[in-house]
Amino acid sequence: MTVDRFPDGFLFGAATSAYQIEGACNEAGKGESIWDRFAHTADKIEDGTNGDIACDHVHRFQEDVDWMAQLGLQAYRFSISWPRVLPTGSGVMNLAGAAFYDRLVDALLERGIQPFATLYHWDLPQAIQDKGGWPRRDTVDRFCEYTQCMARALGDRVQHWITINEPHISAFVGHLDGRHAPGHRSEEEAVSAAHHLLLAHGRATTILRQEAPDAQVGIALNLYPVYPATDSDADRLAATQLDGLVNRTFLDPISSRGYPQSVPYNADLIASFVRDGDLREISTPVSFLGVNYYAPQVAHAGPTSANLATVRPNAQVTQMGWEVYPPGLYELLDRLEREYAFPQLVVTENGAAYPDRIAADGRVRDVERIAYLKGHLAQCLRALEHGIPLAGYFVWSLLDNFEWSYGFSRRFGLIHVDFETQIRTPKASFDWYRNTIGRRAID
Repeated sequence: MTVDRFPDGFLFGAATSAYQIEGACNEAGKGESIWDRFAHTADKIEDGTNGDIACDHVHRFQEDVDWMAQLGLQAYRFSISWPRVLPTGSGVMNLAGAAFYDRLVDALLERGIQPFATLYHWDLPQAIQDKGGWPRRDTVDRFCEYTQCMARALGDRVQHWITINEPHISAFVGHLDGRHAPGHRSEEEAVSAAHHLLLAHGRATTILRQEAPDAQVGIALNLYPVYPATDSDADRLAATQLDGLVNRTFLDPISSRGYPQSVPYNADLIASFVRDGDLREISTPVSFLGVNYYAPQVAHAGPTSANLATVRPNAQVTQMGWEVYPPGLYELLDRLEREYAFPQLVVTENGAAYPDRIAADGRVRDVERIAYLKGHLAQCLRALEHGIPLAGYFVWSLLDNFEWSYGFSRRFGLIHVDFETQIRTPKASFDWYRNTIGRRAID
C-alpha cells in the first residue's frame, strides 16, 4: 500500500510543558517545584536563567491559543503544573491554579483543538521532594491523589491523558547524572525513582478511567534506536545494555515483561523495590503509547559499566549535538509494533533546536528545522504504509521556551519568542507546518 497523504483521523499537534512556558512561578497560590529550586541553584543552568517568567503563558494563553488556531492544530499537548494546583503536593486544591487549566481547556475546545493533558512533566512539588521525592514510595500515593483531583476537574472535557512524561529522564538524568532536578547522583535513588514513576503511571491509569470512563490514557517515553559504535563484541554489549536502560526498562514492565536484566545499572537493585502486585499495576493496559523521538543513540564500551553514547562520524547534528536521522523514527515505530503491539502509537514529541535569528525583514527562516520535520513526517507516512497504528504527531515545540539545563540558549519552537518583550513571531516552519496540516500531505 502506498500512502502519500495522512488519513483524516490522523491528528496533527504541537506540544509544550508547564515549567518551560507558563511563568507565574509564585502567583495565585502556586507552590515551589523542584525545577523552581534547581533553576535558582548556582551553576545548574547553562546561561544562568530560570523559568520564573519563561513565555509568560499563564498571562498570554489566549494569544497562544490564537496562534494554535492560525496554525491549524487539531490537538495541543500541554502539561499541568502539579504545585500550581496542589501547592504542597497534596491536600486542598488551589482553586485559582486549577482555574487556569479550566480556562485553557475551554479556550482550546472553543477553537476545535483537542487537549492532550500530561499530568507529570518533571515539576514535582518541592514539598514532596523535601520528604524524599520519587525514590520514596509515598510519592506514588501523592501522585494518585493529584491524578484524582485533575480527573475530577477536567475529565468532563479532556479525553486524552498522558500520565508521565519521559520517566527515564526524571529517574536517571535527575537522580543519577544530576543534570536535571533534583540534581542527585545515586544509582539507588535512580532505580527506585524509575520503579515508582512506573507504578504511579499504572495506578493513575486506573484512576483516570474510573473518574472519566471514556478517557484515552497513555504514557510518553523518550525512545531511541540504539546502534553499536563498531562491530566489536564490547560495543555490541554496550548497545544491548544502553537499549536496556533507555528503552526496555520502561517498555518491558509496561508490557507485562518485568524489568530487563541486560542493563548498565544493578538489575537486582531495581527488583528490590518491587512489591507484590506492582508489576501487575504497572502493566495496566494503555490506550496508546506516546513516543518522544529526537535522535538515535550510538553506544561504545566505556571504562565502567555505564555505557557511553556517542554520535556516528560525519553525522548531521542539531544545536543540541543530536544526530539528525529520520529513518530512526520508522525503525522505532516498527520495533514497537513488532515487539510490543500497543493499540495505538502517537509521536508525542519530535523537533530540533537551531540558533534561530530574526532577519532584518522580520522573518525567521529556519530551513533546517523544516527539513528535519519534513524528514520525520515522511517516516510517519512510511509507518502508515506498513500498517503501523500511528494515530498522531506532535511537534516539539509550539514556542521557543526554557530548555531545562540549557536555559534559553536552545530554540525548538515553531514560534520565535523574544524573552525580553514576549513578542511572538511565527517562523518559516510555522507556515510550512500549517500548509502540511491543511493539505494532510508533505510538500
